[in-house]
Amino acid sequence: MHHGGFFFQAFVYLAAAVISVPIAKKLGLGSVLGYLIAGIIIGPSVLGLIGAEGQSVMQFAEFGIIMMLFLIGLELQPSMIWKLKGSILGMGGAQVSATALLIMVIAIMFGLQWQTSLALGLVLALSSTAIVLQTLNEKGLMQTDGGQNSFSVLLFQDIAIIPILALMPLLATGLAPSHHGHETGGHEAGSTWIDGLPIWGQTAVVLGVVAGIILAGKYLLNPAFHLIAKTRLRELFTAAALLLVIAITIIMSKVGLSPALGTFIAGVFLAQSEYRHELESNIEPFKGLLLGLFFISVGASIDFNVITGNPLMIMELVAALLLLKFLVLVVIGRLFNMSFDNIMLFALALAEGGEFAFVLFSFGLTNGVFEASLVNPLIAVVALSMAITPLLVLLNEKIIQPRFGTKEREEKAPDRIDAKHRVIIAGFGSVGSTVGRFMQANDEEAVYLDTDPDNVEMLRKMGLQVFYGDASRPALLHAAGAAEAELLIIAVADSEKTIEIADAVRKYFPNLPIIARTNSWEESFELIDRGIQDVYLDTLDVALRIGGNALSRLGHRKHHVSRAMKTFRRYEERHIHELAEMRHDKKELIRATKQRIEDIEELMLKEKAELHKDKDLGWDSSGHRSDEYHMRS
Repeated sequence: MHHGGFFFQAFVYLAAAVISVPIAKKLGLGSVLGYLIAGIIIGPSVLGLIGAEGQSVMQFAEFGIIMMLFLIGLELQPSMIWKLKGSILGMGGAQVSATALLIMVIAIMFGLQWQTSLALGLVLALSSTAIVLQTLNEKGLMQTDGGQNSFSVLLFQDIAIIPILALMPLLATGLAPSHHGHETGGHEAGSTWIDGLPIWGQTAVVLGVVAGIILAGKYLLNPAFHLIAKTRLRELFTAAALLLVIAITIIMSKVGLSPALGTFIAGVFLAQSEYRHELESNIEPFKGLLLGLFFISVGASIDFNVITGNPLMIMELVAALLLLKFLVLVVIGRLFNMSFDNIMLFALALAEGGEFAFVLFSFGLTNGVFEASLVNPLIAVVALSMAITPLLVLLNEKIIQPRFGTKEREEKAPDRIDAKHRVIIAGFGSVGSTVGRFMQANDEEAVYLDTDPDNVEMLRKMGLQVFYGDASRPALLHAAGAAEAELLIIAVADSEKTIEIADAVRKYFPNLPIIARTNSWEESFELIDRGIQDVYLDTLDVALRIGGNALSRLGHRKHHVSRAMKTFRRYEERHIHELAEMRHDKKELIRATKQRIEDIEELMLKEKAELHKDKDLGWDSSGHRSDEYHMRS
């Protein structure tokens, strides 16, 4: 390794990320641009802290893209993919075809052979999945029409990589195969299971592998994750999630397909799993770290020697690529009736080159499609265009939309809230399930989270959409929609877990209101100290029902019992907030508690005397056990 080995390199990459990203975020530039700038600074063209080994780091970092596609798949469902088929095939197909043909024509006009020109057009038609999706997610733009259509086009591009790789050897122009440039992991000659098979055999193997992944995702993975969840070892669940992604990556590479596509398909078929949110929260940190590493590697890979050798040509090529793709995307947006706001987002987000260009350029060099003299400056052009993309999105956000936009994103915000449901219920045991069923009976859906895998499996068989996961984990809360939700109900039985969830929500989602079930006064005090006012002692209702039934059996009139229960409940709920203020002063707490016991006794006797003045009491003592209190949980 360069400059001191692996640990020094790890230190450099992590330090660059930790220093640059907060500065970039503070300046309003976003994390992606921060990573790219960090890569440029530590790269061989500036400080030289990383050297040629940056390319092997790039191969490792590209695994972050694979994880990102898996998480995107988890957010979708087959029905949603089917609903997007028009934009995936229509917009995606139109963008790749039109861009590739225009670049091909221009390249032929500059004297390149048609085979090289076509290959060049197909490579440059692709956009950066990693940068676009990370930037749109970070800015909350994925749920807009522009964001959704950008995703559809990117998905088509990722699928199109497979036929492009298959087509590349057929476009060879008789050049000697080259081994210069960026090496690719997973596409080397002789490294797949289908080498040497006839075309029909290769097709059968590929289709069989894809079908196997789909069937495994649908029928095998849920039982496997259920067994792992029963161990209640979080690290084992994390290991299983990473194992799944790595296994699919290896299998897809061995049949010559895109690992990103395979993991995306697996994610789609796990989207309806009760373990979806837990998978998201376990993989998210790895995805984020590896994507950050990828962006740093892209910045470091920009060869400033090539740029400074002919800066005007490089800048002209970057501007030409961005302008050509921008115009194509604008036309497509108009043809598909997108609004101005969304066309600008759609066109500016997808105008750059893509990370798979590095793979395809290398593959083309190896197969004699490109010459190194053509590829080397184009790699710099693609990398620069990727680095400019966050700036283009920022330009759209800060200048174009405020001056010319229609504020459509703000109007669409409620749709995003509805899609995630307005309420999250953490804990779906006896209390949580009753609250959930009561709300559902009143036409209010919720996202249900529970940590008991057996309970989750049983409830899902009953038709309830309950997800396995620990609600004290910020990533899981975010995946469940806490950023958009209007209410969180904490109904778990574990006091420590209730406090953990409350702390996580107060830290990461401070504007999310909380209603909490508690098991004791001490737990209630802890929550009140954290600013949570809506706390409910779960034993209070049961105790009042038992006491009310006892009074009824002893001959007290039902009207008096009902009034007494309501008065006592109201007094207790107010009393617990008053005691919370003096909880650390034991003497004062004891004195206040004794005083309030006397006060409630006096209040109840006074109210009873007032009731007995009324001769027409109306209610008798019969049937009290079958009234509405009997139905309360």
